[in-house]
Amino acid sequence: MLSFVPTKTSSFLRFMDLLLAVKIIIMGIVEGLTEFLPISSTGHLILTGSLLNFTGEKMKVFEIVIQAGAIFAVCWEYRAKIASVVSGLGSDPKARKFALNLIVAFLPAAVLGLLFSKKIKAVLFAPVPVALAFIIGGIIILFVERKHAGADSHDSSHARVQTVDDMSLLDALKIGLAQAFALIPGTSRSGATIIGGMLFGLSRKAATEFSFFLAIPTLLGATVYSLYKAREDLSMADLPMFSLGTVAAFISAFFCVRWLLRYISSHNFNVFAWYRIAFGVMILITAYTGVITWAD
Repeated sequence: MLSFVPTKTSSFLRFMDLLLAVKIIIMGIVEGLTEFLPISSTGHLILTGSLLNFTGEKMKVFEIVIQAGAIFAVCWEYRAKIASVVSGLGSDPKARKFALNLIVAFLPAAVLGLLFSKKIKAVLFAPVPVALAFIIGGIIILFVERKHAGADSHDSSHARVQTVDDMSLLDALKIGLAQAFALIPGTSRSGATIIGGMLFGLSRKAATEFSFFLAIPTLLGATVYSLYKAREDLSMADLPMFSLGTVAAFISAFFCVRWLLRYISSHNFNVFAWYRIAFGVMILITAYTGVITWAD
């Protein structure tokens, strides 16, 4: 009778598999929690991956692919709106206008990303540039919130655009140009679109919801493009890793989206601005003093 006795080697391999799974889940949770907050999911993934020693070219693809989990959470939360837009494209002018606004807002980042993504990844995908983007982004949020402080900071009734259906093509283009700044890691795609939208006259709720909807084509497009470019370096063996990270991102993003919609009804974004500034300063200090060795 044959029996299998675990060896030290097999135990070590199981431990390494478990350790990898924990790292994947942590990365997925970080993605889901930060994707729709104005604090930069890419920046947090870079820094978390650096701390976990979860780095390399395949890991960069992983960080982009698991964004799909966060997008699925938005699709589920707004499934009624999405279904009404899709079903009304042939007959409803409001649905066609909304879809056209998304296309117009999507194009600037898509075009600039295709043109400059290699240079951006080569130069800016590192902890110190991310830290600087954190700090600058936080200062901009404080500036915009201060500009809105003349009115009740929680009352958006004075805003020119109250809902996403009230937006013009020019509004969509402006937000699309703002989103393009998020190609700089650490800037925050959601932060650029939400704060940009508020700066251009959208209510806090309209800017936040349009940021959610705009994430769907933007991040799904980035996911498909990244998978296509890395197709020769990936295999079916990578599927469990990508799937686990995507599921973790979906679950955490689902709760984060619902929480954020409740939060903005009675709060501004100043707390996120101060968090960005404090976090960015901490990264710079630890990198300069050598307390933490941030891997590129």
